[in-house]
Amino acid sequence: MKQRISTRTLVLGGLAVCLLLAAIVSFWVSGHPDGLEHVAETLGFADSAGDHGSAGSPFADYGTKGVDSGFLSGGLAGVVGVLLTGALMWLLLRLVVRRRD
Repeated sequence: MKQRISTRTLVLGGLAVCLLLAAIVSFWVSGHPDGLEHVAETLGFADSAGDHGSAGSPFADYGTKGVDSGFLSGGLAGVVGVLLTGALMWLLLRLVVRRRD
């Protein structure tokens, strides 16, 4: 007979995996531009782009402003991103469940 995994165990395990990937594995991701930047460079209009609205934010360009180490800067930005996304998802799910009741 299969043993059921509790929702809490599943969520905490998933959170641990996400934090591990964001904090450690993200350091070795590709340094090549994303798809949109690649197309802009290929078609020759990448230089005409301006800074985006959040260019001055503390976590712009997948790093953490004020942290000199690339490994720590990217890892911290990833961890904060995971935690903020998780908190937002938790809040949205709570609102949906509350409306259903």
